[in-house]
Amino acid sequence: MSKVLYDYIVSKKHHQFRKDYPQYDRLCDDFKKNKYSPKERMTKRFELLAGLEEPVLLPDEKIAFMRTVKNIPDCFTEEEWAEIKSEHYIHELGYMSNLSPNYEDVIKCGLLERRKNADEYGQRVIDAIIDLSDRYKAEAEKQGKTELAKVLERVPRYGATSFYEALQFFRIIHFSLWLEGNYHNTVGRFDKYMYPYLKADMEKGLYTKETALELLEDFFISFNKDSDLYPGVQQGDNGQSMVLGGVDENGCEVFNTLSELCLVASGNLLMIDPKINLRVNKNTPIEVYELGSKLTKAGLGFPQYSNDDVVIDGLTRLGYDLSDARNYVTAACWEFIIPKCGADVANIAALSFPKVIDSCLHNSLEKSETFDDFMMSVKSEIQSECDQIADGIKDLWFVPSPFMNVMFDGGIYDGGKYNNFGVHGTGIATAADSLAVIKKYVYDEHKFSKQELIEAVDSDFEKHSEILPILRNEAPKLGNNEDLPDGLATELLKAFSDSLEEKVNCRGGKFRAGTGSAMFYLWHANEIGASPDGRRKGEPFGTNFSASLFAKINGPISVIKSFTKPDFSRAINGGPLTMEFASSMFEGEDAIKKVATLVKAYVDMGGHQMQLNAVNSKLLKDAQLHPENHKQLVVRIWGWSAYFVELDKEYQDHVLRRQQYVV
Repeated sequence: MSKVLYDYIVSKKHHQFRKDYPQYDRLCDDFKKNKYSPKERMTKRFELLAGLEEPVLLPDEKIAFMRTVKNIPDCFTEEEWAEIKSEHYIHELGYMSNLSPNYEDVIKCGLLERRKNADEYGQRVIDAIIDLSDRYKAEAEKQGKTELAKVLERVPRYGATSFYEALQFFRIIHFSLWLEGNYHNTVGRFDKYMYPYLKADMEKGLYTKETALELLEDFFISFNKDSDLYPGVQQGDNGQSMVLGGVDENGCEVFNTLSELCLVASGNLLMIDPKINLRVNKNTPIEVYELGSKLTKAGLGFPQYSNDDVVIDGLTRLGYDLSDARNYVTAACWEFIIPKCGADVANIAALSFPKVIDSCLHNSLEKSETFDDFMMSVKSEIQSECDQIADGIKDLWFVPSPFMNVMFDGGIYDGGKYNNFGVHGTGIATAADSLAVIKKYVYDEHKFSKQELIEAVDSDFEKHSEILPILRNEAPKLGNNEDLPDGLATELLKAFSDSLEEKVNCRGGKFRAGTGSAMFYLWHANEIGASPDGRRKGEPFGTNFSASLFAKINGPISVIKSFTKPDFSRAINGGPLTMEFASSMFEGEDAIKKVATLVKAYVDMGGHQMQLNAVNSKLLKDAQLHPENHKQLVVRIWGWSAYFVELDKEYQDHVLRRQQYVV
């Protein structure tokens, strides 16, 4: 790693080269006046922005390209967006996101080869990319950076012939996707498509592990140059998700020397990007888990683990070809998508399990003679919510992306080979624990009446306050390996999957149920008041697939036993079991092995996805008081990591309130 370059980026000195162009803030007005088509608008905007970019080479930098144009103006006026939304369903910002392009073939063949089959808009975008690359080449020659200039003489025009060329080619592609206005641009199976270049160079004697690591670290730093300009709920929510390991299309293991170097590079740099995702399975050796656990110890909140044995089975059940399913990657957070050809919208909606329980508590509890009757109403409400979600998504439309279209086999304008929609299922612990309370204390033991429970919840436990300690401290909780809440969680997920199973979306695809929460662990919690599990009004849900924040949990082993009971192959949109560990737990010599063994146990028991976070509460609290002293302190938020001091306080507080385990 170049300490000079690293310090330059961390201190944000490179921001001095950014420029505002206020004269283009209302570029959309000109586009509207000239009645340009969406494709023409995207192309003209890209040509403009690429032309405005000024090549800048930073001290000791080997991997070039960084943003100097600060803002990307919208292609449409507010009035035009209103008209578009009146005719179509618009997801998030309306621009393409959460896709995994065909980096492998483009890096192998070059942009000129790809240009042959591109439409006129794709050709113009490619020409603009090559022109900017030529200007970077000229700047490299001017500064005497002959090695970089030689690399840019070949890429991106032609296919890469070395590891260095391949890394620089990727950087140009990734930079261009962001500049075009796409977002949550993923990295895909990096060790699978990039390792052949490293392997060939190492066999020629051009790199040792140490020298390859130095170049790789420079490459990793490049992900962090512009990340504050990328859109997300918070800074860090940018989708730069890298997948390592797993099996290939033929079922052979992928994990290799480059996979290992990526884990080491991430641990050395301690930066929030790229986010590392590690694919594992029943045959993954414990040494790989130990490498992952060493990175967890660093406190970045990754790697996130995905279990091939469960995921591939679940995807093939949904109709994905086996070779494509084996090639899956993660989207911005955790959702499973297919590189090169998949156009799944993996986060199109979310169902709140606690809201379902809240609705049934007020509308069905008093007239339900048995708990089975009440559960029937819960399942009916889940079905109704899923119906509303599906019925509300019609005529989905994205702003067409000429360069993204170039990067996909068969194009991406109107979708891809796969066009499925993912739906998050949030607050599973709150819902399951609430149902456990209703069954145990209302129906089985008659400890309090239906009316008393409703009154207690509606008053935020001001009324019947004596039952609050029972609900919070004594009632069964998901995460303690208890049959009642665990079975109810399994039943909820099955009902969710059943309700979506036969639905066909507006693009001819299916709906996928998932266990992720994203920001909904805050948003959905604010939609209801208190809940029957003893959760007070205003308290958030646990993040993703995890125990409630206030639940008294026996320990991590009981957690993984509880959270491996559902059939995840039917709730395969992703959403990891999320666990926080006290950073002090990693101090012993055997700590890495213990954590690795825990993760492996989760995978072997049939868990589908897992993410761990090493947390120092004392340090986090000090960072809230003295942010200037902790600028590089990283935490995991949901499917992404961020610098703690740059988060809004509500996200900081949630991290502090999460369960912390030891092994």
